[in-house]
Amino acid sequence: MAFLSDTLARVKPSPTIAVTNKARELKAAGKDVIGLGAGEPDFDTPDNIKAAAKRAIDEGKTKYTAVDGIPELKEAICRKFERENGLSYKPSQITVGTGGKQTLYNALVATLNPGDEVIVPAPYWVSYPDMVLLAGGTPVPVECGIESNFKLTPEKLAAAITPKTKWFIFNSPSNPTGAAYSRSELKALTDVLLKHPQVWIMSDDMYEHLVFDDFEFVSPAQIEPRLYDRTLTCNGVSKAYAMTGWRIGYAAGPADLIKAMGTVQSQSTSNPCSIAQYAAVEALNGPQGFLAENKVTFQRRRDLVVSMLNQAKGIRCPRPEGAFYVYPDISGCIGKTSEGGTKIGNDEDFATALLDETGVAVVFGAAFGVSPNFRVSYATSDAALEEACRRIQTFCAGLR
Repeated sequence: MAFLSDTLARVKPSPTIAVTNKARELKAAGKDVIGLGAGEPDFDTPDNIKAAAKRAIDEGKTKYTAVDGIPELKEAICRKFERENGLSYKPSQITVGTGGKQTLYNALVATLNPGDEVIVPAPYWVSYPDMVLLAGGTPVPVECGIESNFKLTPEKLAAAITPKTKWFIFNSPSNPTGAAYSRSELKALTDVLLKHPQVWIMSDDMYEHLVFDDFEFVSPAQIEPRLYDRTLTCNGVSKAYAMTGWRIGYAAGPADLIKAMGTVQSQSTSNPCSIAQYAAVEALNGPQGFLAENKVTFQRRRDLVVSMLNQAKGIRCPRPEGAFYVYPDISGCIGKTSEGGTKIGNDEDFATALLDETGVAVVFGAAFGVSPNFRVSYATSDAALEEACRRIQTFCAGLR
């Protein structure tokens, strides 16, 4: 359409949302579909958090709030960073947005000029490059393959930095791979960043509480205090607290950047939902015991999926350190033909044939910048995962 902006032509709709919607439509039409596309926990929001939201409604806390968050929530976020990450922030250094995605987007819109580059390790969350494009910047994907467990090496980071680099987007544990960086691996990256004072760090810590096998989560500003003044540490209640639909994300960083992000938000969405903000206060301040219980469930599901996918012909599935995703390599399936007659030329062909022929919905790897792979979200029941993996095994066994 001629009246649409040139900027919009540079971006594409989210493939993960597209897969989830397609699976939902097929289910509604009566098809037997197992959706492994959605990145959200299948647990319900804890009762104490729901009760706090109901209380907020009953107390009439349903009006506009401060644009970037109520004081009670900013205080709770400050305590969270101190308690869990050893990072000290004032409320003036905190912003609250409508989901984690908005805080990332606000930061990019507030800081990027045409020609500015943003380093995005690949595989990446599908929205990072497109948000950079929408904000007028240039995404610089840096491919991190299975040989490095999908993690960025200091050598690759150093090679990607130019005088135009403004941001480095860091996500650990990662969506889509579940890969998480150890203390020493992260220190090697921060050592590189110290040499480039023009580069800011956007650390997306959304899956912080979902790490397994005694893995210790660390964040860049925590590992290297000298980067504190140019790090935006981003998080939210969506994944750990099973609050995806409540849409509350937050970030901490230098006060000037936070103020600029607030300006962007004041002219776009204004404040996040007042009721969801009071629920988030309870999430951060209330009992945290269920986090460990949920983690046990997710670790069991990870082990189940990794084991079963590695038994599928032509698939190699690394065992990730965190999040609730696996990112199997399907090099052994490319060039073959499915029992339904589909030629598997790439990972999108694989995902399409898998859904059409077996009813299992996954997201193809090209959407995340590294192929041939696909992403499985194991944030669903053990029974559904077992059945889905059995169907994938059968599908792969039938490739010729």
